[in-house]
Amino acid sequence: MRNSRNSGSGVRSNALWGSATGKRDNALWGRRGRGIVLTALAACTLLLPLAAGAKDGGPGNLTETFVAPGLLDKAAKDPGRKLHVIVQSSAGASDANNKITGLGAGVRRHLDLIGAVAIDITAGKLAVLAKQPGLTITPDSSVQLTGTIASDQMWPYESGVAKLWGTATSPAPQAPTIAIVDSGIEANRADFGNGSRVLGNITITNSTANTPGDGRGHGTFVAGIAAGSADHYAGAAPNAGILSLDVMDDTGTARTSDVIAACDFILANKATYNIRVANFSLHSGAFNHFYNDPLDRAVEKLWFNGIFVVAAAGNYGSAAGPSGVMHAPGNDPFVMTVGAVDIGNKVALGDDANAPWSAYGYTEDGFAKPELGAPGRYMIGPVPQGSTLVAQKPGNVVAPGYIQLSGTSFAAPVVAGVAAQLLARHPDWTPDQVKSALMMSAKPVPQAKPGSVGVGQVNAGKAGDVKGTPPSPNLALNRFLVSSGGSVSFDAASWSEVVAGNASWADASWADASWADASWSAASWADVSWAAASWADASWADAAFAQASWADSATEDGAGSEAAGTPPEMSADAYAELQADPDLALPPALVSP
Repeated sequence: MRNSRNSGSGVRSNALWGSATGKRDNALWGRRGRGIVLTALAACTLLLPLAAGAKDGGPGNLTETFVAPGLLDKAAKDPGRKLHVIVQSSAGASDANNKITGLGAGVRRHLDLIGAVAIDITAGKLAVLAKQPGLTITPDSSVQLTGTIASDQMWPYESGVAKLWGTATSPAPQAPTIAIVDSGIEANRADFGNGSRVLGNITITNSTANTPGDGRGHGTFVAGIAAGSADHYAGAAPNAGILSLDVMDDTGTARTSDVIAACDFILANKATYNIRVANFSLHSGAFNHFYNDPLDRAVEKLWFNGIFVVAAAGNYGSAAGPSGVMHAPGNDPFVMTVGAVDIGNKVALGDDANAPWSAYGYTEDGFAKPELGAPGRYMIGPVPQGSTLVAQKPGNVVAPGYIQLSGTSFAAPVVAGVAAQLLARHPDWTPDQVKSALMMSAKPVPQAKPGSVGVGQVNAGKAGDVKGTPPSPNLALNRFLVSSGGSVSFDAASWSEVVAGNASWADASWADASWADASWSAASWADVSWAAASWADASWADAAFAQASWADSATEDGAGSEAAGTPPEMSADAYAELQADPDLALPPALVSP
């Protein structure tokens, strides 16, 4: 039995500067000034602040060093923070490089064109550097494109969803509705069109600890990642409709039966609300085999009826190795299970890795999970200011109504939003085909533990270019589907009989020649996607099963012990990397010379 509750820390220092109002007056010091805003006619400009000399000099003075206003004052308040600055020298880049020697600064880029270096330097050393003559020190500010859809975070760009946002003159096709099965949503906020895109806020839980709307805050955050549209905080599918199913109370817990009731509501109302995607950033409290777990059976009903189901892998992983994915609905082989990727601080893949607490490995029935990874560490999203999450994590609040959180809870809605984008472009695709397109287009994560992010990290831009009919990743399982009275279900008895005598039964899913187009090896995935040894080891007599709680309960999926870190943000360097990648580069309509 694979079950580990250890959580890695992987703590990064927090660089979230700001006043009590949550506003930041300098692009170096916070997210508000570092946004990337996208529109149809965008002009790419490097933001440089209006400046005054560090002493008596101004920008044109070749002897006095010029420091952008406010930097020295703010550096003095917190000397341990890392700053991203550009140091220009009147004597050229080599002189700038020489003058930072001994200050422990890391050179990120030589800018010979302007006689400068881009460096990371501890704030406390800035005053020392400012004493050197002939320098101009300014923030390494973000590139800003003027427009309407905006995010200051790196994840929409590295995951490729920004490429699918559309423009004012060429809008993205209308995405279908995403059902968010969670703690409710604070609907009337800019993230959701001031409520216009929230098609319903259905309360299912009867818990006395539940506050109307979203007293927990988890559901609002998840919905913001999947489909937020507020300036600076755009989610994966900013034009999608949202249906909130409130199953979770203000403590972050739910009845499994309420989650199943939410599935029933989704299925009964899928046509009314045009629901094509359902997100479950939660998991049951019990271990079970997928074929007789009631929650697994409920999400399968959605899948078999044309609704793409996304489930979080869980945050009980261990940096030491596989934990297994043991809880419904993430353990279900049909649905898309998502693990969390730490995308580092570069758009390029070199510093990407699995988040240390992201669960991965085999299910009790031998299926490798997750199938896909997505950004899930140091994410920023909307939260009700009076929610219990804000009360519990006040240090994670980055601005009024916005908080930083980590977890596979927040990787899952990235994929839910991408799935909605794909269905907007291919409304005839089945859930199997959407799953296939996401897997075919996934990009490798070289630093990730084998299997920790499935076949790789979501690549929405490339997935959006998939043509034709994608092969089914569930082909081997689909042969055991049976129809009775118009309802499709899984024949577990037949499946068990076949797999007991044929260890390679699952290879059929990866036999299609189309998989050869994937960046990963279909043959290699076939070897690990199902483990006969794991299936043979499954037993109700297992000690871990005997100790498991069979209470009718479920819980939100969040890395609660993860300390606040530095959210990856877009910068001039990151933007250059973005445009160099054909799968991620913004289309010409978004960027003009």
